[in-house]
Amino acid sequence: MNSLNAIGKSLKALARVSKALALAGVVLSSFNAALAQDIQYSQFYANPIYLNPAFAGSSEMSRMGVNYRNQWPGLDQSINSYSASFDSYLFNINSGVGLIVNRSQQSQANLSISEIGAAYSYRARLGFRSFLRVGGQVSYIDRDAYFGNLVFGSQIDDMSGSISDFSGEKLGADFRHQFVDYSAGLLFNNESVWFGLSAHHLSQPNISFLDGQMSQLPLKVSAHGGVKFDLSNGYSRNFMNNKVGSKELVLAFNYKNQEPFQQLDLGAQLNIQPLVIGLWYRGIPVVGSENVQHESLIGLVGISLGNGLDVGYSYDYNVSNLGNANSAGAHEISIRYSLLAGSQQGAGRKSSMPCFKY
Repeated sequence: MNSLNAIGKSLKALARVSKALALAGVVLSSFNAALAQDIQYSQFYANPIYLNPAFAGSSEMSRMGVNYRNQWPGLDQSINSYSASFDSYLFNINSGVGLIVNRSQQSQANLSISEIGAAYSYRARLGFRSFLRVGGQVSYIDRDAYFGNLVFGSQIDDMSGSISDFSGEKLGADFRHQFVDYSAGLLFNNESVWFGLSAHHLSQPNISFLDGQMSQLPLKVSAHGGVKFDLSNGYSRNFMNNKVGSKELVLAFNYKNQEPFQQLDLGAQLNIQPLVIGLWYRGIPVVGSENVQHESLIGLVGISLGNGLDVGYSYDYNVSNLGNANSAGAHEISIRYSLLAGSQQGAGRKSSMPCFKY
């Protein structure tokens, strides 16, 4: 009987060890993924400074906006992201300035990332309504992780199954790490086409929580652009306020690479003022390649009012191996307000940027 009891205790202890190792694996894998790749927004044109610092002031108005994203709410390791920004264009010096605040929380790894950044861009005229913007950004980033809930195999008694307080690992309960980060970008546009390049984490700062350890934040590069087609020759009737509005079809792409990940977004938006509807594909659609990765289909609906208020909602339907039923996709909301868009002072002002609203 004693032998059976001992075997039973050993099996229970083994189960606890396996569970602890599995939990640690999930935590560390999600933790490493969070370390290696930046938070992404599906409505990245509703968060333009986050996409490229050269977008600061690109509306040639003053605008403020907030973004919220809830990714994978069906999983324990869901990610919640928040962003708020303000930017303005200074006509007397052909420059745009901007301020952005970002925060993300990864529930399973107890990892939170906070950032505050200041952006500047200069607009050079290349021809009639053809411009090149050069921008840069400096950010202060705080990363906070809580390891107090982790259980390691060395803490579990293999006979009794009891868990001791000390694991022998040199990990404290709470870690914080702060550093300065730098980004830069270029943006070309005329009335119908735009193309941009951006690079984030130029100095590839060390983000390790452990003293004496080196873990560099990988450089993230992005190439993005698109083309706008006028479907009404500049005239359509706004059924909300009976004013002349716009009817446009916009096609765009955004390619990102942050080792070891790469991603391509392809999308279209139809703007029939005040309604905006859009569809995106996210993945690497390379036929016959081992690198084929189909990630999401993204649907978007937005309202763009003549008083300067833009509100957008999008849903990511997951088509990867993770499965939408398991992950529950991702929800995203954006709200922006352009300060001069609906005022008499700003009446008739038209931004030189033709790009997406969301």
